[in-house]
Amino acid sequence: MTTQVVPIRQVAPTRPLHWLALGWRDFRRAAWPSGFHGLVVATGGVLILALAFQFTALLPGAVSGFVLVGPILATGLYDISRRLATGQTPRLDHVFGAWKKGTRPLIWLGVLLMIAGTLWVLVSVVLFGLFVKAPIESLYAFVRYAVQQQGDLLFGLWLLAGALGGAVVFAATAVSVPLLLDRETDLRSAILTSIRAVGDNPVAMTVWAIVIMLATALSLATAMLGFIFVVPIIGHATWHAYGDLVDSSALPLRR
Repeated sequence: MTTQVVPIRQVAPTRPLHWLALGWRDFRRAAWPSGFHGLVVATGGVLILALAFQFTALLPGAVSGFVLVGPILATGLYDISRRLATGQTPRLDHVFGAWKKGTRPLIWLGVLLMIAGTLWVLVSVVLFGLFVKAPIESLYAFVRYAVQQQGDLLFGLWLLAGALGGAVVFAATAVSVPLLLDRETDLRSAILTSIRAVGDNPVAMTVWAIVIMLATALSLATAMLGFIFVVPIIGHATWHAYGDLVDSSALPLRR
């Protein structure tokens, strides 16, 4: 399929704060389906964390890899915001409907993100297994190692690699998932549109990335429970970011 050129708008550096406000508004207007969505994601995170505690070599990669697949986990939230914008009353079945409708490009994007997350877990296991001598038996032990004991700079290198990988995933998914849900387009066009949206708005999207990182850090600090609120608010806000950044009016609506 020919790559579809989708116009990109430029926004003010402070626009992410407006997206957050709209995300909070949508969360309040659809508290039950949105909150349930966040609860499911948080529960999944707790299960992954519990599994990682049983196999401590997986802990650093599993937690950070879970974050990488976040954009696809918010699919139902984008649909809720879309329905709110058209005056509909979102229901819980709409969340599941968005997942069931999962177009082929959306499914492939989810597969790619899961592969990326899995590869990151494997890379983390290899790095920490080969070079870390300190026992890491809990999330607290990992943080203590990162702050006090990483004299060999391994943690810094791991953090740098994760930041680079996270930046690539962020650029590729900043608006591609809501675009695939909303309009008839292919995966390559959606990813390139997302990358262009980030590249054309470097300051605003850096602010947005920092907001997401801080919200994610807060959620991890609360043993994943913060995701109950963070996932819905950031998910709804991402829908509004897509609406601000991408002029998709020339593309047919996805039914």
